[in-house]
Amino acid sequence: MQDIILGLLIPLFGTVLGSAFVFFMRKEMSASLQKALLGFASGVMVAASIWSLIIPSMEMWDDAGKARIIPAVTGFLIGIAFLLFIDFITPHLHLGSNTPEGPKSHLSRTAMLTFAVTIHNLPEGMAVGVVLAGAMQASTDITMAGALAMAVGIAIQNIPEGAIISMPMREAGNSKLKSFVIGSLSGVVEPIGAVLVILLAGIIEPALPYLLSFAAGAMFYVVVEELIPEASEGEHSNLSTIGFAVGFALMMTLDVVAG
Repeated sequence: MQDIILGLLIPLFGTVLGSAFVFFMRKEMSASLQKALLGFASGVMVAASIWSLIIPSMEMWDDAGKARIIPAVTGFLIGIAFLLFIDFITPHLHLGSNTPEGPKSHLSRTAMLTFAVTIHNLPEGMAVGVVLAGAMQASTDITMAGALAMAVGIAIQNIPEGAIISMPMREAGNSKLKSFVIGSLSGVVEPIGAVLVILLAGIIEPALPYLLSFAAGAMFYVVVEELIPEASEGEHSNLSTIGFAVGFALMMTLDVVAG
């Protein structure tokens, strides 16, 4: 049980740590640094989706031969569709943009930025939760060490994400403390999402392969819809590519060594 609690809280700690940067950084984050960090986060999420989610999803159906692709493809597409739906019905504002997305609303800029980050963080929490659920079941090859490695990888990429969230909140006119609190609270959705997935996997054990690929699809949606476009526009896009390579290599190493 200690390992489960630790796995749930590690990613949140990464977000809180990153959000605390608002107390130490006097100026706004440079565009080049932000691009590198967005690329890094993208690399971590893509690597985690492949090694920690999609491959284990197929391995759980190894006896089915070529049909083992069914849960991986099905869950992946449903995960994409789910985030697309959430994105469509939720009024939100992406970092660096002045054009709100989703239904029209009278929410403040801060509230819409918070909703955008919440949409972003939900798949990460689900991914950690489903891997922890897999480690709890003897019928899978997912180890608790591998699940904790996944949590650590998400936490590492949450550190720069926390800073990327809290700094614009400060620039929008909020106090340092409020910016820190908003940035930190954006990570609370991760353990909540993780717990919900763990409970669902415990009730419907055969759904685990689908839940693994579902979380992968949801994370891919965030990467393709938000992170990569933000990291690639304008100058210094090569920094985002370097960041992606570093994040991908780090998460792949963590998963293979610990798993």
